[in-house]
Amino acid sequence: MSPILLATLCLACAAAATPARQKALVFTSFRGNGEDGLHLAFSRDGLAWEALNGDRPLLAPTAGGKLMRDPQIARGPDGTYHMVWTTAWEKQGVGYASSRDLIHWSEQRLIPVMDAEPGCRNVWAPELVYDPGAKRWLIYWSSTIPGRFPETEKAGDDGYNHRIYGCETADFATFTPTRLLFDPGFNCIDATIVRDGRRWLMFLKDETRNPLAKRLHWTSAPRAAGPYSRTLSPAITGDYWAEGPTAMKLDGRWRVYFDRYMDGRYGMVSSNDLKQWQEAPAETVRFPAGMRHGSILEVPEAVLQGLLGLAK
Repeated sequence: MSPILLATLCLACAAAATPARQKALVFTSFRGNGEDGLHLAFSRDGLAWEALNGDRPLLAPTAGGKLMRDPQIARGPDGTYHMVWTTAWEKQGVGYASSRDLIHWSEQRLIPVMDAEPGCRNVWAPELVYDPGAKRWLIYWSSTIPGRFPETEKAGDDGYNHRIYGCETADFATFTPTRLLFDPGFNCIDATIVRDGRRWLMFLKDETRNPLAKRLHWTSAPRAAGPYSRTLSPAITGDYWAEGPTAMKLDGRWRVYFDRYMDGRYGMVSSNDLKQWQEAPAETVRFPAGMRHGSILEVPEAVLQGLLGLAK
């Protein structure tokens, strides 16, 4: 055997023996009513999640109504992490802060996304996603504007009648005017948007109470900012109340995590084709106790190691 061939075989054997780099996954969440701030958990396989920082909050809320509910974090093309959250039950803005390492954060501020709608009751579960084609961020959330959709005003809880609204920004300093992003024809909350090749998927909750729905669906659009099809998928969750979806494609399979808030635990469904969904048994997906509505993201190993070092 020639020395060159022998060396090639040795390199191939070494590569085969080296395990593939594990994914560093982080999950945001809150506890209670969101009074104490941002909680993070991590996982290597997306199934077993462990609390970071001893399950103590990494950031206390100071903006808006001084709650930090529904925190969602996304990483920009320059490596900066941007976070938005619900600051109060009835405020007209979105909480915002940024970080390079998920440990040290910028000053928190309230983005007044619904100031042009003085009758707006709330801004709930904001999220953001970067569209590389448009080279800007889409920020979106659920709001109720009384009288805006009279055909469904009695279908929700406590007079809430949500639709999905949004605005865009390139620098988090100036923002496009807020607009109606999606009206599926029913009361809806907790939208989350992810890229799927050349299209974008939106997972959201049907918030209809009368008749009872409270399940998750998905729809799609050619761009992050829409327009999204009003032809939604059948429900992807079962006969229980689900909210706060977050989605990621891991190892070629879609996983949608969600808060089974009436059962006091998290759940997960998965699919290869977005058509047939499989429910994960409760014992196969483990989360820290008391975890509430958050989001999943992948981070560099160095960022995870920094977070792991906080508990030392």
